[in-house]
Amino acid sequence: ALAPVGTNAMQTIVGSSTVRPLVGTAPARRANVAPARVGAPRGDRVAVVRSATLRVARTADDLRAGGSMTASARSMRSRVAEVIPTTGRSRRNVARMCGIVGIFRHEGQVSAELYEGLLMLQHRGQDSAGMVTFDGTRFQERKDNGLVANIFDKQAIDSLKGSVGIGHVRYPTAGGLSATEAQPFFVNSPLGIYLIHNGNLTNVDELLQGLGGRMMKTNSDSEVLLNVFAEDIAQSITSNPGSDMEKVAFDAATKTMKKVRGAYSVITMINQVGLFAFRDKNGIRPLVIGQRKAVDGSDRDEFCVASEDSAFGPLGFSRVRDVNPGEAILITPDGRLESRQCVNGKISPCIFEYIYLARPDSMLNGISVYEFQLELGRRLAKRIKDRREDEDWEIDVVVPVPDGSRPSAIEIAQCLDLPYREGLVKNRYVGRTFIMPDQRTRELSVRRKLNAMRSVFNGKKVLLVDDSIVRGTTMSQIVQMCRAAGATKVYLASAAPPVKHPNVYGVDMPSREEFVAHNRDEEGVCDLLGADGLIYQNVEDMLQAGRGMNPQIERFDASCFDGDYVSGDVNDAYLEALSGAGRGKGRKGATAPAR
Repeated sequence: ALAPVGTNAMQTIVGSSTVRPLVGTAPARRANVAPARVGAPRGDRVAVVRSATLRVARTADDLRAGGSMTASARSMRSRVAEVIPTTGRSRRNVARMCGIVGIFRHEGQVSAELYEGLLMLQHRGQDSAGMVTFDGTRFQERKDNGLVANIFDKQAIDSLKGSVGIGHVRYPTAGGLSATEAQPFFVNSPLGIYLIHNGNLTNVDELLQGLGGRMMKTNSDSEVLLNVFAEDIAQSITSNPGSDMEKVAFDAATKTMKKVRGAYSVITMINQVGLFAFRDKNGIRPLVIGQRKAVDGSDRDEFCVASEDSAFGPLGFSRVRDVNPGEAILITPDGRLESRQCVNGKISPCIFEYIYLARPDSMLNGISVYEFQLELGRRLAKRIKDRREDEDWEIDVVVPVPDGSRPSAIEIAQCLDLPYREGLVKNRYVGRTFIMPDQRTRELSVRRKLNAMRSVFNGKKVLLVDDSIVRGTTMSQIVQMCRAAGATKVYLASAAPPVKHPNVYGVDMPSREEFVAHNRDEEGVCDLLGADGLIYQNVEDMLQAGRGMNPQIERFDASCFDGDYVSGDVNDAYLEALSGAGRGKGRKGATAPAR
């Protein structure tokens, strides 16, 4: 399923080929000029709540009229662009880690299940969350800053009517804390489209030029992506009036994929079309399809699309497959799953997903995250064994830095025939320090997050194992904790190679200068962290671990380790511009989210 597929191959994957009804059962009605917006003040923040009634096109005349209006709008925007050019106005936003989920049900309210799905993806983002549902004639939206459980109480869940919906979580990024920066994003023309996006686009300025004078409400590349897709849908409607709306959506996705560069896993809800998702040609960010029988007991199929299949279990979905690179899928209003390979794709996933981002119980691109982490431990153990012999490392006990390093630490202890102990106790109500909005907040959070047990460390020579060492903020303080708890020696082992380059495809690593390994060799990093010894995973060993678990993946994006960017368009000028928009800049009032 992961092999390259030719373009423009439409196929019905599941269900009958009968013509599906248009979304909505209400008579055609005048569209609201704009969705109603209700502000719920929370200090200096505002929760965004929207409800929009959409006109349902019933005839070819309706579509032609809509196409004429969009053509007129494009002409006006072009004239505006001549007066207010966009050249030189960089709208690049810092890449961000996100979690996305979309669910289709035949009947009943989907919001409670979206809530559960977002909880299972909360590790991918703790800064804000959003959700939108559709009942056939109305979109209902809510998004705000904070954790999923704090944003969506029972009243909010009950108000989100509809059997189809999408949800999103994100982690801190540059810019303001306004809830309007949270996803989903919406455009009401053409048709009415909501979009959620995981990844980061690398040619935003170029895309904005193609949009003429179309105005953006935020600095988010996701909003730019939505407008590019909407423009392509409008052009498809105009050039092919009366065309089947499913074909229009797939044709538009093909046009969009040919324009957009970078990483994008996308789920949209399109009025009159259905739940529509697509993935970039390199498959950098994950996107997985799940399926179950209808909750009403019938034999009909229902579907879930999510960043990770760990979201499927609580909802009763079974994994079907990954969305292929360059593929778009559509779940129609009557429950058919259709697919088109829009552009040629070849899987090159971000390897940092397996090291740090994804849950260990997830399967991404045919690779178990947990098994991958175990293999990293086995390979690193061989290097530690050689180091013990060459440099006389005396190790009494292996201790993981919770939580992501446990699988690797377990394998290292077993391979070296050393005791494994849980010496660092984690406070689970403190967020992940790596995704905290600024350096000072990260430093303060480390000591709230972890506590060293004297009974494990006192008088011992300890090997601390971490999944990765990025900025070194956490690790340097952990080394101090271990010594304060009585450790006589503290050796460090990183299951990942040294991070030396920005990850521009959806992980907030904006500046080389932030990395502890920048312009330092292994010995220099060790001295800075205050450890007695340090060993990193080898880059080639890491890549071989992944290829051995899925030989169809010839290349991983390991750009944060080797500086080789799979999209081929990232240069020094781009990286320099990105480093100037680092996380935490301009984020007034930023606080570490609870967990």
